Amino acid sequence: MMAKNLLKGALLASAGLLVIGGAARADDMQAAKDYIAKVTSPVTAWEGPTTGPKAAGKKLIVVVSTDQRNGGARGVSEGVEEAAKVLGWDVRVIDGQGSVSARAAGISQAIALKADGLVLDAIDGAEQAAAVEDAAKAGIKIVGWHSNAKPGPDAKLHLFTNLTTDPLEVAKAAATYAVVASEGKAGVVVFTDSAYAIAIAKSDAMAAVIKACKTCTLLSVEDTPLADAANRMPQLTTSLLQRYGAKWTYGLSINDLTFDFMAPALQSAGIAGGAAPHSISAGDGSEPAFQRIKAGEYQVGTVAEPLRLHGWQEVDELNRAFAGQPASGFVAPPHLFIKANVDKDGGPKNIYDPQNGYPEVYKKIWGK
Repeated sequence: MMAKNLLKGALLASAGLLVIGGAARADDMQAAKDYIAKVTSPVTAWEGPTTGPKAAGKKLIVVVSTDQRNGGARGVSEGVEEAAKVLGWDVRVIDGQGSVSARAAGISQAIALKADGLVLDAIDGAEQAAAVEDAAKAGIKIVGWHSNAKPGPDAKLHLFTNLTTDPLEVAKAAATYAVVASEGKAGVVVFTDSAYAIAIAKSDAMAAVIKACKTCTLLSVEDTPLADAANRMPQLTTSLLQRYGAKWTYGLSINDLTFDFMAPALQSAGIAGGAAPHSISAGDGSEPAFQRIKAGEYQVGTVAEPLRLHGWQEVDELNRAFAGQPASGFVAPPHLFIKANVDKDGGPKNIYDPQNGYPEVYKKIWGK
């Protein structure tokens, strides 16, 4: 418990949301506004690796995706395909279709195909521990995207490395924006999916930031599976509107997919696109999310993942694994998209694609 409280304190302090005497100090709110200005600024400098092994010979990479309907997972798989083409590697994408059993079958298929590398694309490593262990025993190098609650290697889960922006930083950006945009008066519902460790890490952190704002209200934390969002979100949205009414002014979710199916329910309830509850996502930066933010319709922010960059990085990490070298250790910083900056950093293409020259850097590393 002490460790959890220390983590919470560090998160809140860095967000500029320390609370004194029951109310947020003016300078704390200014610090929060300064933080939001930082995470919405254009990303033009490359902060990742500049050296590494030259390209390995021809390889077969299997990407097992949690669900290709999920814009984040789909964006990463497309980045993997694009980068692998530069190296002359073959890629096979297997769609897990939102099913635990289908994801397990996909990993088994990767083993049967004698893949050299396996990308767990938004698949929780603990959920598929047995299948992943079988893949590791078969000599397959394994990298993950959102496969663990934190970035970096995990020997226990057989992950050479796991890619994600820091979930606590992503959560801090999303929740802090709700505090700043509401001038410290947000009434918040947080949406999570307990099937994923990274989702719980993000939702816990978002809830902590809102609780620290003494003039804000954490109304509830709703655990609802992303894989069944189409069926569950309309009814859940209606229920929350009935339960909280005007008190519900902000919705914070661990993924944009939640809001794909909340928006129609809000519209059916007669709520205008620019009215509360305002939606902010702590990942992934899907195309529909960008469209909603641009139109000012049912979403005001998303802390987007650099999906295409992450796909390229997955290929680079596998290349390091094949060469017997350690993981690069690169963790992309969080980047919040709101109405004011949605047309920058790749926003015109409805994706977050930082203009920092990462394809050229990776090609140079690989000798291509």
